[in-house]
Amino acid sequence: MNLNQIHNVYFVGIGGIGMSALARYFKNIGKQVCGYDKTPSMLTNELIESGIDIHFEDNVALIPASFKPENTLVIITPAVPKSHLEWNYFLAQNYEVKKRAEVLGIITKDTFSFAVAGTHGKTTTSSILGHILYESGADVTAFIGGIVENYNSNLIGLGKTVTVVEADEFDRSFLHLHPNIACVTSMDADHLDIYGTSEAIEASFVEFANKVEDKSKLFIAQGLPLEGMVCAINNDAQFKAFNVRVEDSSYVFDVQTPTELITNLRFGLPGRHNLMNALMALAMAKTYGTPTEAIASALSTFRGIRRRFSYQIKRSDLIYIDDYAHHPTEINAVHQAVRELYPGQKVLAVFQPHLFSRTKDFADDFAASLSNFDEILLLDIYPARELPMEGVTSQWLMDKMTNDNKRLVEKEHLIASIQSSDAKVIVTIGAGDLGEMVPSIKKALDETF
Repeated sequence: MNLNQIHNVYFVGIGGIGMSALARYFKNIGKQVCGYDKTPSMLTNELIESGIDIHFEDNVALIPASFKPENTLVIITPAVPKSHLEWNYFLAQNYEVKKRAEVLGIITKDTFSFAVAGTHGKTTTSSILGHILYESGADVTAFIGGIVENYNSNLIGLGKTVTVVEADEFDRSFLHLHPNIACVTSMDADHLDIYGTSEAIEASFVEFANKVEDKSKLFIAQGLPLEGMVCAINNDAQFKAFNVRVEDSSYVFDVQTPTELITNLRFGLPGRHNLMNALMALAMAKTYGTPTEAIASALSTFRGIRRRFSYQIKRSDLIYIDDYAHHPTEINAVHQAVRELYPGQKVLAVFQPHLFSRTKDFADDFAASLSNFDEILLLDIYPARELPMEGVTSQWLMDKMTNDNKRLVEKEHLIASIQSSDAKVIVTIGAGDLGEMVPSIKKALDETF
C-alpha cells in the first residue's frame, strides 16, 4: 500500500491515544482527516481545535461524500464492536480498512524505526527517546501513547525518515512493525484475555525480538529471557546506571556504556522505573549515534507525560499526583516513587480498576499492591471493551485487601470523599475514565486547602 496515493484518512475510534497520534500525523503531512468516536473527550476536543472534523454518532450519512474507496484509508481501533454501522459500510464498499498497528507497520517499513516494547514503560521510554532525538536535530516523528508535557501532544516532530513507535503487545500488534533498533522493558503477564497464558505472551515477545537480527541493536531489561544488550541499575550490564542520588527532586546518576563513562546525568521523573526507562532511551539513542551532550541536555529538560506520575498540585501542604497505572506492577512503581519522595507522609490512593478480565486475572496482586497505601478509595470497574463477569466486582477485589482503611466510592461522591481525608499526598490511579475527572478533583482540592 502506497500512502502517497491516499488523500483522505478516516478514523473509526479517533479519540484513542494511539489513534489520535496517527490522526495528527496524517494531518501534518497534508491528508484530509476526519473520524468518529463514541464520546467527546479532552483528546477529541484538541483534535477538533486543530481542524479535524469529528462526530459522535455512528451514522454512515456523516461520512464526507468526498471520502471515496479509491482515495481513502480507513483506520479502525480494536475497541470498535463488529456491529458498528460505519465499519460495516466501509467493508461492504471495499474501502482500504486497516488496524492502527498495520498502518504503523507500513510507516515503519519506509523509515528508520525505533520500536519500544514491554508490558510497562513503553510510553515513557518512547517519549524520552523521541525527545532526545528531536532535541538533537534528528528528522524524527515519534508516535506516543500519552500526551508529552514538553509538546502538549502525543506526536513529537514532523520528520520523514526516522520514527519512534510503541510496540504494543495487545492483540500481537507489534508483530506488524519493522524495527531497526528496539528495546523490551518488561514481559509481565498481561492481556490474558487475548493470550490465555503467560507463556503465550513470552513467545510473542520472543517473536518480536527476533525482528531485530543484530542483537547489538536490541536492548533488554536485566533478567528477561532474550538475547540483547542488557540495561540495569546498580548491576553489571552493557549499559549500567549507578551512583544514583536525589538532588532537588531529580535523579542525578552516572552511566557506563560499552565505550564511555557518562557522569552527572540529571533526570526529573521520580521512581526507579522511570530511571530505567531513561537508561533504555539513552542506550538506543547512543547506539544510533546521538551525541552524549545532546542526550544529557534532553534528559535534563524532559518534563514527563500527562497521567504518568503527573503532578496536579505540588505544595508544601498538599501533593496531588495522577497516574495511568492499571497493572499491579505499575501500581507498585507509583507506590515506590511516592514513598521515596514523601517518606512518613500519609498517602491516599484512588483506584479505578480497568477491565473485568484484568481485575479477575490479577486480583490478589492488585489487592496486595493497593494495600500498601495508607488509605484506599476504590471505584467500580471500568469495562472498556468488555461485558461484566459474574462475581468480578470492586467489592470482591476490596474484600481481598489487607488494609482496613478502604472503601468503595461512587464517582459522584468521589470528590467529597477525597476532601474528607486527612492525607496530604493523594494519588489517582487507573486507565479508565478517571482521568476525565482529574481537572475537577484538582479544582476542588485547590479550593479546599
